[in-house]
Amino acid sequence: MEAYVIEWLSMLLRWLHLIVGIAWIGASFYFVWLDNSLRPPRDEALLRKGVAGELWAVHGGGFYNPQKYLVAPDSLPAQLHWFKWEAYSTWLSGMALMTTLYYWQAGSWMLDPARAALTPPQAVALGIACIAGGWLVYDSLCRLLVDRSALVLGAVYFGFVVAVAWGLTHVLSGRAAFLHVGAMIATAMSANVFFRIIPGQKKAVAQMQRGEAPDPALGKLAKQRSVHNNYLTLPVLFCMISNHYAFVYGHDHAWAGLALILLAGALIRHFFNQRHRGQAQWRYPLAGVALLAVVAVWFAPASGAARAGEPVDFAQVQQVITARCTACHAQHPRLVAAAPAGVLLDTPDRIRAMRERIWVQAVQVRAMPLGNITHITEDERELLDRWASRGDN
Repeated sequence: MEAYVIEWLSMLLRWLHLIVGIAWIGASFYFVWLDNSLRPPRDEALLRKGVAGELWAVHGGGFYNPQKYLVAPDSLPAQLHWFKWEAYSTWLSGMALMTTLYYWQAGSWMLDPARAALTPPQAVALGIACIAGGWLVYDSLCRLLVDRSALVLGAVYFGFVVAVAWGLTHVLSGRAAFLHVGAMIATAMSANVFFRIIPGQKKAVAQMQRGEAPDPALGKLAKQRSVHNNYLTLPVLFCMISNHYAFVYGHDHAWAGLALILLAGALIRHFFNQRHRGQAQWRYPLAGVALLAVVAVWFAPASGAARAGEPVDFAQVQQVITARCTACHAQHPRLVAAAPAGVLLDTPDRIRAMRERIWVQAVQVRAMPLGNITHITEDERELLDRWASRGDN
């Protein structure tokens, strides 16, 4: 029953996380596009009012004319819309999902005995420390470097993220390592909203309510952090989906592949930001695609010929699969509510049909059994390798 409850919580939390994440990303992308697309107004009356930029847009059968003030309007409007709960809800739902899937089941989802001899509480503590510590490091770097060079800040923070990815992939399971890198970056993004952007906006509103001119530095800081969030979005989205792709997180150099993929996402995002300003340079998305191609070629599995060996008795293969895999991958599994991804390995025909998938998951990326909960041995993995490579029945 516990496995069934976890499956339901996972499904509902993942759905919620997706919904609120779309709302946050949509608002973030829209406002960065809006800032990049604004043009100085031609109407002298708007200039006298302090309008720094405007644009015209058509959507849903209507025409819109957004305007942005250089600092603030002369007086506050009766109704002012805030954009914060999208970010907060995304972080809260994401941490709830992380807790349900990874912390509640740390022994299965976070540990890899071949990498480090951690206990579940130690793995959970390490994950939480990376998430919280990542924000402290990022915020400190911003305070030190953001007014000196945005490029230097980006390079140093990227180096920090890569270092964390290297460390986590050496002590946690591959999927847990990738998810925690993403959670660390996403926490910095949400903390930007909670600790820097919204408080600054509240101070500006309070200053106007007192009849004072709002401090332009508050708006500058909020804009800087908002732009950072924009560049971090695509890298975080990759980390979110990475747990479905064991060929990446299960590679011996998974941390390096992750670094190249995250850099590719930032370069592609930079292209779109430039394009919105009418300054598109195709070298950036081409560089991003080239980095993805490098990872694809680098992480490609060995050919079947390279794995060939002596013939294998299928009865031996079935014995290994039954002992190590059918606790989850069966019509009626005993460790989970239902077979993950619908993969069933409880009959000879089903095992043969999944030959290549078994090889990828159990041999090439070593993602299965999850957390090696059923204690598969190296000799058994080698047996599956020879069976899959030869195509023996």
